Amino acid sequence: MFLWFIGTSVATIWFVFHDKKFAYRLVVAGALAPDAIEVFLGHAGPLHSVVTMVAIMAAVMLITYGRKKSRSKMLAVVIGMFLHLVFDGAFANTEMFWWPLWGFEFGDYALPVFDRGLWNIPLELIGGALLYWTYTNVKDTNA
Repeated sequence: MFLWFIGTSVATIWFVFHDKKFAYRLVVAGALAPDAIEVFLGHAGPLHSVVTMVAIMAAVMLITYGRKKSRSKMLAVVIGMFLHLVFDGAFANTEMFWWPLWGFEFGDYALPVFDRGLWNIPLELIGGALLYWTYTNVKDTNA
């Protein structure tokens, strides 16, 4: 499942910022990272938790203090990771989404992308359409 996360993330960033120079590649990398990493675990893990994402964001802000260029690039990755949670529907599983607030044991939750089954097909088509829409808007804009 690639186009869904790429299309929704790129379209969201374009809709919010209208910036041709935004680090879209890094947003895409962040949007794909949680599933790309946790597929090796065989189940959803800490990267599907908003608490983990907030901790990563805080670490990026602390590490990049005074380095504006590095911060903007690293934040693009973190924003992509946050968008992954949104467009993956990770919030539908409360215990997974708020891990570790109710204990450090992570349940054996399947990755949401696997739980959706055949619903992934129309989502991929929507993601492709969003990429096309974003590309035509970026190309036709003087932003």
